Amino acid sequence: RMSGAPEEGKEKAGKAPKTQRLRALLPDLAALVRPRKGMLAAGFVLMAVGRAAGLVLPASTKVLIDDVVGKSRSDLLLPLLAAVAAATLVQAATSFTLTQVLSKGAQRLIAELRTKLQAHVTRLPVAYFDGQKTGNLVSRVMNDVEGIRNLVGTGIVEMVGGLVTAVLALAVMATLSPALTGLTLLFLSFFGAGLFAAFGVLRPVFRERAKIYGEVSGRLNETFAGIRVVKGYHGEKREAEVFAEGVSRILANVLKTITGMSSLSVASTVLLGSVGVVVMWFGTRQILAGTLTVGG
Repeated sequence: RMSGAPEEGKEKAGKAPKTQRLRALLPDLAALVRPRKGMLAAGFVLMAVGRAAGLVLPASTKVLIDDVVGKSRSDLLLPLLAAVAAATLVQAATSFTLTQVLSKGAQRLIAELRTKLQAHVTRLPVAYFDGQKTGNLVSRVMNDVEGIRNLVGTGIVEMVGGLVTAVLALAVMATLSPALTGLTLLFLSFFGAGLFAAFGVLRPVFRERAKIYGEVSGRLNETFAGIRVVKGYHGEKREAEVFAEGVSRILANVLKTITGMSSLSVASTVLLGSVGVVVMWFGTRQILAGTLTVGG
């Protein structure tokens, strides 16, 4: 929200707890979601069907290895391939439909909110514009509403879809081998805790980047728009220094995020390798003991 509130009020609002800020936004979020609840409901149904279909291919390998190959049941091969092909078509169709329904709906909402935000900003008092850079305002009007697609677009559906897939996969894994499932969850719990801590550090850095980029691009926009005034007062050197300082701030922010993301990449690689070693070790021992099949 943009308003002409004093700086002190904005500082107090910025220091409010996250839960309090979220509670204050709930009525606005509900007002955005309510007219589109039918679209979201359809999206969740499509997501559930697509995620269930996506599990057919990995699940089919157990039947292929244990029954078709292990027991020479060639009569099961064609039905198994037909099931995999049908599931693939269903998954592709639901993915395409989901994107068409939710992504287009979210983009229409973004266009509507941009229009409303522009109209709101132009009605603010002149005193508000005295303390704002034109380019920064333009950047915020055009970019701030982009995040709404995570609420009514594919973002929230993909998040819930990931949880659904995880729960279904966990149930299948637990039936195959509770021991391996428990060990995998142990590794994932450590990785999840580290991921939560890492994004607690990286999220403010990404927000700061958007703010810095808006300030720098706003100053640059004003420099080019008023280039005659800049040249008239021989301010080229000053503007170059200000721009260089802004670019340096952007660079420092980007380098910080690169370090953080590369650390996450290293952690995920180590996690996958560790889980692979554990699965190979304990899985092989369970196969030799007869408590787990090769396909499982």
